[in-house]
Amino acid sequence: MSRYVQTLAAVLATAVGSAPAHDTWVQTNTNIVRTGDAIHIDLLLGNHGNDHRDFKVAGKLSADAIQTFEVIAPGGKKYDLKPDAADLGYAPKEGFHSAKFVAAKPGLYVAAQRSDAVVTHGKPVRSVRSAKAFFVVSDSLDKVAKDQRGYDEPLGHKLELVPETNPVVPMGPGTPIKVKLLFEGKPLAGTKVSFVPRGTALKEGADPEHDRTTGPDGRAVFTPKTGNYYLVVAHHPRADRGEGYEATLYSATLTVFVPEKCPCCGD
Repeated sequence: MSRYVQTLAAVLATAVGSAPAHDTWVQTNTNIVRTGDAIHIDLLLGNHGNDHRDFKVAGKLSADAIQTFEVIAPGGKKYDLKPDAADLGYAPKEGFHSAKFVAAKPGLYVAAQRSDAVVTHGKPVRSVRSAKAFFVVSDSLDKVAKDQRGYDEPLGHKLELVPETNPVVPMGPGTPIKVKLLFEGKPLAGTKVSFVPRGTALKEGADPEHDRTTGPDGRAVFTPKTGNYYLVVAHHPRADRGEGYEATLYSATLTVFVPEKCPCCGD
């Protein structure tokens, strides 16, 4: 680890104190849906930035902190999910937000979320989060087209994980998940990217099986051995100060569903 990264980590640790790094993630109930049918999109909050590094829910993002929660269709049309999102929790910090979406046209869609808020556990830290997940709308569930475009187009998030291979089709065990990590639109090198399988807690510090470090081009690759939900997670702490906060933590997540059999080729 470079001295620069160590210094930033120390600054952030001092500012945050004992507060965990809570990340958001977006998750759909299926990765392929028939045209005209409904898909359910959940917005969850978990502590992937701390030693747990798992899929466990750890609180709920406040509605005021959600900048955007939307679906972006092929061609770029956006559908705002915030007005109709249901709060599935009895208490303010329990449960998660969920929205139903019905797509009228086939193609590759992305569900995306951004939030920006000051976390006041310990010393105040600005937490800038982004999350996304892709799904395909198809006229037939038996014959899903492989040629789905748009997955590699950045959305302009401050810190963003951009797939370099289609995260939906073709997809299955043995198919590499390739991503590029961008910060303010430029590749971010030397940064840990974790690929977290649901039901597995990654080792503290570094997990050689599930952690990767981005190269000079910001790229990271992970090949799943079995079907599951995989949460791709990256963090970028900076000593950026502002009114009301003493440091900034950027986080980005990408949820990928890996089926046991490829939906377009059956392998």
